Amino acid sequence: MMLKSLACVACGAALLSAHALAAANDADSGTLARLTGAFNGWRHSGLTNEGEQYVAAYPRPPVDRGAQRFRTLIQGQLKRVDLHVRRPPALVVNGNPTPLYTDEQGWFARPWAFGAGSNSIELISADGAKRQRMQFYEADRTKPQAKLRAVVTWDDPHAQVDLHVITPGGLHAFFANPTLEDGSGFDVDSVDGAGPGIFSSAAPEHGIWLFFLNYWGNFDSTGYNFDSGAHDRDVITATLTLVFDENTPNERRETRVVPLRKIGDLVLVKSEQL
Repeated sequence: MMLKSLACVACGAALLSAHALAAANDADSGTLARLTGAFNGWRHSGLTNEGEQYVAAYPRPPVDRGAQRFRTLIQGQLKRVDLHVRRPPALVVNGNPTPLYTDEQGWFARPWAFGAGSNSIELISADGAKRQRMQFYEADRTKPQAKLRAVVTWDDPHAQVDLHVITPGGLHAFFANPTLEDGSGFDVDSVDGAGPGIFSSAAPEHGIWLFFLNYWGNFDSTGYNFDSGAHDRDVITATLTLVFDENTPNERRETRVVPLRKIGDLVLVKSEQL
């Protein structure tokens, strides 16, 4: 479905300066995409290519698989599109890269979960030669800040990869159980390929956390399927990034890259002691 509006949305009272927007929309040949936004807070855009509405809130998202709330949308149109390149352009949000797949006109819409403080969005061309970046500040400090985030992305737009999180107390968060009794859960669980899936906890329990990735199936315009050949890559490369104390001076991150070869693959990617 082609997106009719051109917008970049962020949660709460995120502010985008006129200078940043002007830089993002510069007509120079080096500009990769056009983005727009309201100067007094980024605009709510309505529907995405997943047919879902977005409302900004945190940290307890009452998520279900088809109508996920409490997410933020990054939306726009690339100025130049080549659907045949092996490596697509990249969307990098707060240092987390995601392959940026578009329709034939270059339209894209990717969900994210932004925390308080300084946030960044960067577009990188397929060859890595051109970059477009904008920075904004989320000023709403009343929202609990995530002490732990787990972000998963992958490099096949037709594959569906699921993140499973097991807490030290034995709670299990995944697409069918997206929110937990301790208040943690999925801010984002993208269903249309490449991700992201984002699990967040504002007060992670001490002990051993387990993070699994599962190649669940494939996804296209007709919905889900389990056709072993209905994907773009023979080996899907999934990336799991753990972010601790995001947007603070103590922020640290760990990244693991995992190959997934067939539907049903389930891999323990990381066992983390907190």
